[in-house]
Amino acid sequence: MAGSIPAQLSWHDWFKPFARLGYGARGVVYLVLAFFIVSAALTTGSGGDAKDAVRFITQSTASAVLTPLLIVSLAGYCLWRVVQAVFDTDDHGIDPAGLAVRAGLLGSAASYGFLMLYTFSLWWGGTISSGSGSGDGFARTAAGFIGAGPVSLGLSLIFAIVGGAHIWKAVSRKYRDHIKASPVVSRWIDPAAIGGLCARGVIFLVIAFLLFQHGLSGEEGRTGLADALDFIAGLPFGVWLLGATGAGFFLFALYSLAEAVWRRINVEDA
Repeated sequence: MAGSIPAQLSWHDWFKPFARLGYGARGVVYLVLAFFIVSAALTTGSGGDAKDAVRFITQSTASAVLTPLLIVSLAGYCLWRVVQAVFDTDDHGIDPAGLAVRAGLLGSAASYGFLMLYTFSLWWGGTISSGSGSGDGFARTAAGFIGAGPVSLGLSLIFAIVGGAHIWKAVSRKYRDHIKASPVVSRWIDPAAIGGLCARGVIFLVIAFLLFQHGLSGEEGRTGLADALDFIAGLPFGVWLLGATGAGFFLFALYSLAEAVWRRINVEDA
């Protein structure tokens, strides 16, 4: 009947676009990272990390709109990762491999949750970051914990597993199981997914190696993306390797943006 009230929307209906915003936010962060890394390669530097990308966005002329949107989008991504891990929406199962993947999803939720809190600390004027106004106090507190020797060894194993899983996902084309797109679109997604997942996997393996070194030496120190890029820049042909990493991050950004549109958000299985 005309003018009738539509049926009440379920939480699935509003959560799906919320999750897709999260993939879009990840894509934007990696686009900025790719720009930093390629610029660093051209100037023989080492680039920045995710916090630098967030700081770049929050200090832009459109920050009043972009920053709250980024916070909400990162929150959506974190919640979706938790739903994926806890309710196993992608049918990973409870065997050792499946549990490892689900643990990786929780790790992803934690890392982007950290990035969300960092973004919020910048937006709120530093109230979370010990009143520094820059978010660095919050980042330093977390980095001090992560840099502790025993924690470094545990995180080294986790990063190694996640890095290997990224490369395996690219080589085996397992990402296709979660993409719902036409054959024509899928052919365009393939190079972005393969190149992007491999680049991210390699970075995770480098971080695992650096964390392992910290753990063995007992030193406390920050280990993250910027340190991994420093390591790559110091290798033979480091400038070229850094440029290739930037290109890989650009492909991962495109893959993330493709997921924002064509990823199966099968939250109904939760």
